[in-house]
Amino acid sequence: MRNILLTVSYDGTDFCGWQRQDKSDKGKPVRTVQGEIEKALEKIHKTHINLTGSGRTDSGVHAFRQAANFFSTIDSIPVEKYIPAINAFLPPDIRVIESKEVREEFSSRFSATSRTYRYFIHTTLPFASEMRYVWPIYHKPKLEVLNEMASHLRGELDCATFAAAGDASLSTFRYIDDAHFFVDEKNPDVIVFEITANAFLWKMVRSLVGTLIFFEKSGKSVDYFKEVLDSCDRKKAGPTAPPQGLFLYNVSFEGERRHA
Repeated sequence: MRNILLTVSYDGTDFCGWQRQDKSDKGKPVRTVQGEIEKALEKIHKTHINLTGSGRTDSGVHAFRQAANFFSTIDSIPVEKYIPAINAFLPPDIRVIESKEVREEFSSRFSATSRTYRYFIHTTLPFASEMRYVWPIYHKPKLEVLNEMASHLRGELDCATFAAAGDASLSTFRYIDDAHFFVDEKNPDVIVFEITANAFLWKMVRSLVGTLIFFEKSGKSVDYFKEVLDSCDRKKAGPTAPPQGLFLYNVSFEGERRHA
């Protein structure tokens, strides 16, 4: 029995998120990233294979590098061959880009030390080909103001202000390593919000992005953002940014795992 770690990239536009859903939507099968990969693994192994992801992404959210592991009963496949073997049975909006064997006790979810998300914001008029991957706001925000606000997103914080209603987390505390905005090198009309933390609450990144953009445009002060953060009151946050601009950018298994 081998424990295989996959790095997966996907376009989340046409998926109902990462997590497999056993219930159908009005009689129609629910399409998920985990479900599609598990179907591919079943074709290879001739039995159902459970896939564990490092975290869940919501409907419409993408991934550059999602991490997921599974246990394989096949010893004859070289670990690097899982890439073409699985991709042969996957739809074109999912690609396995890396595969390696890891220790038996490794878990993509519980061994991860941090996750990094990037959110892409288009400040002018995007091309049609970009619309699936950016949030067009038709406004050029002041980057220095956004970064002054984001500077308060450091360390162990109670992030209840930015949790969606219905979040089932036992604790709303999260440890944030870094959060900042920068201009995309490939397109000066696109600004990117990057945040790295041990874990995230449901829709937390989208809530943060929507709030920061709304507060900057409304002329709210940096101190006001800090007050809203400290209030732990979801009603004081701004609107939630749409899903299409959000990418799970990377999952790290290096360093200390924080449990905040």
